[in-house]
Amino acid sequence: MTCRALLDDPALQAVLRALPEARIVGGAVRDCLAGEAGGKIAGEAGGKIAGMGVHDIDLATPRLPADVITALRAAGLKAVPTGLAHGTVTAVVDHRGFEITTLRRDIATDGRHAIVAFTDDWQQDAARRDFTINAMSMSADGKIFDYFQGIEDLHAGCLRFVGDSAARIAEDYLRILRFFRFWARHATQPPDAATAAALQAGIPGIAQLSPERVWGELRRILATPDPGPAIILMYQLGVLAALLPEGAAPARLVALLGTDAPADAMLRLAALLTGDAAQLATRLRLANAEQAKLIALRSPPAPHPGDDDAALRRLLADTPPKILRGRTWLAGDATPAWAQLRHRLGTIPRPYFPLAGRDALALGLPPGPAIGALLRQVRAWWYLGGCIANADACRAELRRLGQHAPG
Repeated sequence: MTCRALLDDPALQAVLRALPEARIVGGAVRDCLAGEAGGKIAGEAGGKIAGMGVHDIDLATPRLPADVITALRAAGLKAVPTGLAHGTVTAVVDHRGFEITTLRRDIATDGRHAIVAFTDDWQQDAARRDFTINAMSMSADGKIFDYFQGIEDLHAGCLRFVGDSAARIAEDYLRILRFFRFWARHATQPPDAATAAALQAGIPGIAQLSPERVWGELRRILATPDPGPAIILMYQLGVLAALLPEGAAPARLVALLGTDAPADAMLRLAALLTGDAAQLATRLRLANAEQAKLIALRSPPAPHPGDDDAALRRLLADTPPKILRGRTWLAGDATPAWAQLRHRLGTIPRPYFPLAGRDALALGLPPGPAIGALLRQVRAWWYLGGCIANADACRAELRRLGQHAPG
């Protein structure tokens, strides 16, 4: 998205008419400038950022929050006081939210949170942001305000902290992880010696971060188009060991990225991780679905190109096709044999054992624990036969076993 297209957004224009002095800030400005630069940015950076869309649009204003609410409501817009302690009001237009924050300056920080005071100084507000490419703002007429050479850094593929790297990291240790996320997307240049040293020196501060925040940033890093160089840099600087003490092998992730495997953060984590998946999931407080997926991807067995259809049906009877295809990416590669295997996994219908307890009761078998044991025996027979026996055949086997069951 270009900056012109961003400004043509009718919902955004409604907010800017209510607050004409407000400016768009942060990621929306960065991403629209990156989209405009596109092929102008040399080498890998152009490929990383060209075509990136702008999603959340945040704004800043020198007005105090109460004045922002008054102005929005006077313009007929919904105003929600979502974070008054930090000066943030959300304008809702056409079911979309636009966060509007009063200009701020930091009074004190503790490595994660800041005590702030309001200001009317745009450069002072920009100075508290993390990176130069995130410190730009744009007025309603499209003028860009760039106090720290963010445009130059964006074009050069350089990620720099605003001001002193060590001081900015000490203000909020989450910035260590944010550095690698934005570096993965926008940078082609390695960090300078001072930045690398500051990142390393700040590693103990990662322990102050909540597990959810750590996992949220790591997941975003893994979800970037090519997280390989960033993960390698994290490994070299010692950051990766702090995030994944269970063990990590960047080379395995790089090998996965060299194939046409889906850009799935959990699959990439499964390739990167060498240690206990359940331990990591518990420590980083992954959601239940994420934990189940990670453990399933790293669990045996994995399909292999030499497996016949019966073997694949048996695997499919126990495991969803998406998980099995994920295991093939971890165990195999992008050669034709493995590609054909993945195609087969997508075309073989997933078999389901056709009987349940009611089938045993319908045959006149007495209720009780014995029914469960008989059904497990029939399922084992169905499984060994390649999971092709239909309901009638399975009922016949159940009847046969029931006749020979003790009692």
